[in-house]
Amino acid sequence: MNQRFRLSRAHITFVHDVVMAALSFVAALYLRLGNGVFEHTRPYLWEGTALFAGIAAVVFIRTGVYRGVWRYASLPDLYALAKAVTLTILIFLPVLFLFSRAEDYPRSALVINWFVLMALTGGPRMLYRIAKDGGVAHVLERGGGANAIPVVLYGAGDEAEQFARAMARGRGASYRVVAMVDPGGKRAGQHIRGVDVVDGRQGLSQALAALAGKATPAQRLILTFDRIEPEVVREALKACESHGMSLARLGRLTDFAEGGDDLAAIQLKPVALEDLLGRPQTAVDRASIAQFVTGKRILVTGAGGTIGGELCRQIAALDPALIALLDHSEYALYEIDMEIARRFPDVERRAILRDIRNRARLDRALAQVRPDIVFHAAALKHVPLSEENVNEAVLTNVGGTMNVADACREARVQTMVLISTDKAVNPTSVMGATKRLAELYVQALGTADGGTRFAAVRFGNVLGSAGSVVPLFHKQLAEGGPITVTHPDMTRFMMTVREAVELVLQASALGGAGGELFVLDMGEPIRIQDLARQMIRLAGLTPDADVAIAYTGLRPGEKLFEELTYAHETLIATARLGISVARDGNAQMAELARKLASLIEQANAGEADDTRALLRAVLPDYRPPAEAVGAPAKAAAGG
Repeated sequence: MNQRFRLSRAHITFVHDVVMAALSFVAALYLRLGNGVFEHTRPYLWEGTALFAGIAAVVFIRTGVYRGVWRYASLPDLYALAKAVTLTILIFLPVLFLFSRAEDYPRSALVINWFVLMALTGGPRMLYRIAKDGGVAHVLERGGGANAIPVVLYGAGDEAEQFARAMARGRGASYRVVAMVDPGGKRAGQHIRGVDVVDGRQGLSQALAALAGKATPAQRLILTFDRIEPEVVREALKACESHGMSLARLGRLTDFAEGGDDLAAIQLKPVALEDLLGRPQTAVDRASIAQFVTGKRILVTGAGGTIGGELCRQIAALDPALIALLDHSEYALYEIDMEIARRFPDVERRAILRDIRNRARLDRALAQVRPDIVFHAAALKHVPLSEENVNEAVLTNVGGTMNVADACREARVQTMVLISTDKAVNPTSVMGATKRLAELYVQALGTADGGTRFAAVRFGNVLGSAGSVVPLFHKQLAEGGPITVTHPDMTRFMMTVREAVELVLQASALGGAGGELFVLDMGEPIRIQDLARQMIRLAGLTPDADVAIAYTGLRPGEKLFEELTYAHETLIATARLGISVARDGNAQMAELARKLASLIEQANAGEADDTRALLRAVLPDYRPPAEAVGAPAKAAAGG
């Protein structure tokens, strides 16, 4: 078949309508003249039928009624058909008169022909829609919203039709759909609720360019897919920037429930930053996680933090016997305690205000709670602040972890899981070095015979976590900019907090002999500069024009890129996608404990330079940049 011609549903509909026009001409004469129709109309029947069908074909092409999608046929489609049929009748009569002066043609047959043609063309459309919907409610809906904000829908499926229908229900509609873009091109050239569907196979930007001058200039592009792939969002952002449009997305189809006639209930949603991640979210085995958590007594340290808080939410949803929330921040503990109480009122909980650096108080907490599982998320994680407060970082991240692990071992806790970070790999910062020592200690304990299973989970940055780039960028955007990025080439691994915690729970549920260091698959790293530009576009602004991006230079301890494993670590796949185990030579427990005790003693002494020097001696992998030592921190974003 010629590649320039592709048989589509619109072509089939056109042929159907023309055939119905021919049949309607004969049927109208039969209804008017009865059984003698062929005898009375012999002089003009076939010529008249061909002429009527030909005129109808031209009118249908000019009016485009054949491009309407039967699946979404409604009153606007009937109005368009009525206009086309009326125009066909009005043109046919004078043309017939010119050819034969219409001497033998009964004039009343024209009126009958109008009704017959409407029935033969409109009837199948309506019946098809009623059969698909199981009722006539949507068929009878009218159009409206002429004064609303003009928008283009990216997508031409059920979601797009339902949104267009909702916006057409009344004068209070906020938006008016002026066009739809079909990325697959199957419905290109057709109409849905009177709206043109444009071919999007050559790209969204080109499709929007094709609309220029053909439709009311749109102010916003709306993504209508139920599941939006990251590359689609990135393409949409670029297209919107090129055409001066803002970007939004629809909620799920369930948001458009039957009976939801209130226009206020149908709102657009901003495109979430999570939609820009370069990979689909990893699926987990929820049954195995539930088996691991349900009915257990669980304690979470750092419960008021980003990871700790999400751990508490997901654990509470799995019906534990008890969940103990431990944090040294009164306000953070109060917030998560109130949230768990509100969302999970039937779950027994304890809010424990405690500092993990106080071993005696920690032992008392574990004796009271008697946990089966401990998730250790408490840590100092801000890189520049840890550089400026090296002693505090050592005492919390190293000493605190040792306290939690030793207390778990003494209390005969079944499982203790350390939340680690990619900054622990080839660390250049105090924070990364202290987290690496925490990993080593937990791994060493895990290989010893003590009754408690110890494990660690290592992953990268979490979108939106406290102190990370995303909240800072939001704040800078609200202030009008500029957005500060430390280096144009800086990259970071990114993951949503929900997915990170799901995988932490999944890794914990895998079991093992102890001492496992689980590494989460973070996908490809993201340039922080690109993240900043995408956030600006999501805010409906243009990077470098509306909001500037300022490069401030690397902060103390920062790296241009992060790594998830050491060169000497071997990644071994587990039974669950997205989770691997890093294997390396385990440290000798006695030697490591002696070195860490010396480091803790030095940190308690309070001499920062001496602590930093000893930290490097204890952990040879720690390589602080020479310019970072003692340098003041800058208020910029990096990782």
